[in-house]
Amino acid sequence: MSRALPKYNKRRVAFIGGAAAVALSGTVIAGFALAGETSRSSGTNVRTLAGPGTVSCPDVKSKLPAVPATAKAEVDRNLALLNTQIQEANKRLVDTVGQGGPNFAQNAIVGPLKDKRVATINRIATAIGRTAARPQGLDALAPCTLNANGNAGAATPNATPPQQGGGNTGNPGNAGNTGNAGNAGNAGNAAGSISCPDVKSKLPAVPATAKAEVDRNLALLNTQIQEANTRLANSVGQGGPNFVQNAILGPLKDKRVSTIDRIAISIGRTAAKPQGLNSLAACTLNK
Repeated sequence: MSRALPKYNKRRVAFIGGAAAVALSGTVIAGFALAGETSRSSGTNVRTLAGPGTVSCPDVKSKLPAVPATAKAEVDRNLALLNTQIQEANKRLVDTVGQGGPNFAQNAIVGPLKDKRVATINRIATAIGRTAARPQGLDALAPCTLNANGNAGAATPNATPPQQGGGNTGNPGNAGNTGNAGNAGNAGNAAGSISCPDVKSKLPAVPATAKAEVDRNLALLNTQIQEANTRLANSVGQGGPNFVQNAILGPLKDKRVSTIDRIAISIGRTAAKPQGLNSLAACTLNK
């Protein structure tokens, strides 16, 4: 009996030691597994925390000369539109996180925002210029940047908050414009092509004093259709189902509204201002 006990004790010790080793090994393995899981989870969190960024635009209001009383209402309205457009662009940045390729934010949000700002700033300059010296060089304030908060295709990093400088951005209708009427553009392109109503044929007689400006804006309308068709071809496969409408046709309409408005204003300086031309601004996509 006394000899059996040591054997039993030895077996018991061996068993306990083996179990402890297995438990220790399992703890180590589990520790490594948890460490690995934590690492992967941490990586996911880092990606999640990378926000879409925000748009930062130069301040326009502080760069304006004295605004005549007769222009104040129109200038204030367009300054408010500039602010609204920055807010809209920032909302689109949030709503489209993960869409498109590396240049999506630049092509679909920051670029169109610049065009809209050009048009809005142009209206501000025109309003002031009716009764005072027209301010020059304001178009340099149109481009905006995307801060370095993580969106692909960001422009220059900028830590300034979206409404930098008290007043500025956004757009009403748009800028630098172009687009033409009645031009289908790239027919045959796999991406489709853009077709816009003809503007020239709907104009009344153009006074000689307005001809140069009208012709210049009609040419801009044609150029914008060409640019939109190029973007259409270059962005095949980008974005969601509404990409073409939101990133190409919508901004094109805004640009055409601005250009058509300039045509009407030009004619209206020495003749009856044509009405209803803005109905020609919207374009369609030909499949």
